[in-house]
Amino acid sequence: MSTITTHPSTESATTNSGIDVAAGLLARYGLVVVIGWIGALKFTSFEANGIQPLVANSPLMSWLYTIFSVQTFSSLLGVVEITVALLIAIKPVAPKLSAIGSAGAIGLFLATISFLFTTPGVGEASAGGFPVLSSTGQFLIKDVALLGLSAWTLADALRAVRARPNPPLAAA
Repeated sequence: MSTITTHPSTESATTNSGIDVAAGLLARYGLVVVIGWIGALKFTSFEANGIQPLVANSPLMSWLYTIFSVQTFSSLLGVVEITVALLIAIKPVAPKLSAIGSAGAIGLFLATISFLFTTPGVGEASAGGFPVLSSTGQFLIKDVALLGLSAWTLADALRAVRARPNPPLAAA
């Protein structure tokens, strides 16, 4: 019995490679825009007051309001989110720092996903509650996908770290 082996054509491999590159750029810098934009909004009273019920009902984070005002906590969180976005963005020049940013994003999204379980009103009461999500639940559920994207950017940054040649040791 003979076996027929096919090899992808060069054109197909080039097309897939181009799609892979475009998808990677869109994934990484789309995540940067989302985190950075949300971080910038944290400096507004609208956003600070918007996240207040989420943080106040979290057993992991509610204590922060005993130390910081609603606006101060929100602004500090904004600084963290903008820093994370910038770190993710610099992967081409500093993949190790980008990996740290991606790990930070994973932490941010794990924290916000926890609000699905601690915030009253996440399930739409008029439809029988969870799993029918209210507008708050819908706002939070997107973070599951953003968590996955953050994990991908972490893996991508770590691949770039491993692919870089080790710099020569400095002469003494």
